[in-house]
Amino acid sequence: MKTSTIRIISSLALSLVLSLSAVQAGENQGHKKGRHMDGSQKELFVTVTSDDNMTQGMALVLANQSLDQGADVRILLCGPGGRLAIEGETGEALAPRDVTPQQLLQRLMDEGAKVEVCAIFLPNTDYGEDQLLEGIGSANPTDVAEHMLKRHVHFFTF
Repeated sequence: MKTSTIRIISSLALSLVLSLSAVQAGENQGHKKGRHMDGSQKELFVTVTSDDNMTQGMALVLANQSLDQGADVRILLCGPGGRLAIEGETGEALAPRDVTPQQLLQRLMDEGAKVEVCAIFLPNTDYGEDQLLEGIGSANPTDVAEHMLKRHVHFFTF
């Protein structure tokens, strides 16, 4: 082969590698935390009101999976579900991973999810703010309503 032919083939190969790298980098940009491929925000808003251990667990498993897939996650605990926010109210461990709903909730908080009890939970129970797990506060209804009305927020209740 002539030297000029080898140079042309090498240039084409290098161009192809650089093009594929640029495409891959562009695809990876679309999967940044909190973004869809089209650049829109990915947000999941989950309310847990059930006192059922498995229901609470599944809600939090799905929230964790959504977080792992890049969504911003916000959790509102109300009614019997609010007890998840109370120190020591762990719930029973669930198979197959032997974790409690409160452990699943803690993982979400450790990964940056916002977790709150509804504004009427503490005033209507015997629990006090000092009994909430660290990092959990009482929700502001105006703020929650504003968040729920965002077009890109996916809302689920359990």
